[in-house]
Amino acid sequence: MNRVLPGLLLALCWILLLFWGTPFHFWAVAVLGAGIALHEFFRMTCPFVAGPRLYSSLLCCLLPLVAVCTGQMALLPAGLVASLLAIVGLSLHGYGTMTDIFRYLTCSSFAGLYVSCAVAHIVLIRFLPNGPHWLTLLVAIIAGSDTGAYYTGRAFGRRKLFPQISPKKTVAGGVGGILSGVVAAEGVNFFLPAPANPWLLLLVSTLLIIVGIAGDLVESLIKRSVGVKDSGTVLLGHGGLLDRIDSLLLAGPVFYYLLYFGVLQ
Repeated sequence: MNRVLPGLLLALCWILLLFWGTPFHFWAVAVLGAGIALHEFFRMTCPFVAGPRLYSSLLCCLLPLVAVCTGQMALLPAGLVASLLAIVGLSLHGYGTMTDIFRYLTCSSFAGLYVSCAVAHIVLIRFLPNGPHWLTLLVAIIAGSDTGAYYTGRAFGRRKLFPQISPKKTVAGGVGGILSGVVAAEGVNFFLPAPANPWLLLLVSTLLIIVGIAGDLVESLIKRSVGVKDSGTVLLGHGGLLDRIDSLLLAGPVFYYLLYFGVLQ
């Protein structure tokens, strides 16, 4: 129950934000969420960074997401460059006084790309025509895949998928996740105002599920490398926010470019 209630609350808030909020509201909430996820990331990877330097680093990493506040894709590269330059400046300023400055430089630079740039693409989807519906489809695919993988893995999982990274993930769970994610995609697609081609959606949803699994494994790799179980506790039984959005961080940009180049539209 401690997992079900937060999950239902998150789903309700997501629907309200998508269909009753403006794109700017969505962007503002995305900035807040990305800031929390970045804080969790720094807590795991660079625990020696604290105080003003930590919050300065968070602001620098958020620049790619800040750049897309008006929905203009062309500003995202500028935000990425600004973020990198700002992190370099903080690294130069901290040289000689900060523990493991190279670790700080590499982790901070990666954080801007891994979290902020990825979330920026999800925000850009919201600005597209029928953006709320596309985001509903994306979340249905990822959530359906996660749910199917969990229950299929518990029931039939024997062979591990990547035992050194995520011991609980199994091959059977991966297959079940793909099947359930595709079913969720086709179900949501039926209610879209402009449904995608079902056969094409089958291929796209399968791709997004595989990329989402990779995103989940990447975060597991980070946590295992630094010796933590969850990225945080902000979502109670669901762990940290980064634990909840790890699949979306890689699947979101892929989905955006599929939409941008008209694959599904």
